[in-house]
Amino acid sequence: MDIKRVHHVGLYVKDAEKSLEFYRDKLGGTVIHSFSIGEDRSNWLVDIGGGAVIELIPVGNGDANPAVGWAHLAVEVADTRAAYETAVAAGAATWMPPTEMDIGRQVLLAYVHGPDNEIIEFYQEL
Repeated sequence: MDIKRVHHVGLYVKDAEKSLEFYRDKLGGTVIHSFSIGEDRSNWLVDIGGGAVIELIPVGNGDANPAVGWAHLAVEVADTRAAYETAVAAGAATWMPPTEMDIGRQVLLAYVHGPDNEIIEFYQEL
């Protein structure tokens, strides 16, 4: 498996606007991409410095008490299909097989569960 780098870490947030303001305005992060995930909801990729990128994933409306915290580790790979097959052969549980998506650019994504049920995303730009 040819891992190029950690691409981003996903963070579930209950108040997306508050979290975006914190990471962008208070910590000096830069929004490098956003994309719609449904009606009135968007995810944001925020570069918080040094190439560290977090994906803010809204799961609440600010008043609810959703499960928040780290969602997944995304690693950029040269070949998502090969990385996915290698991980599954090594014992990872499948979550989403390689799937092409348009998130403002064409990507090939796949997800597996690691040994402690952590979610690992394989990310490849097409």
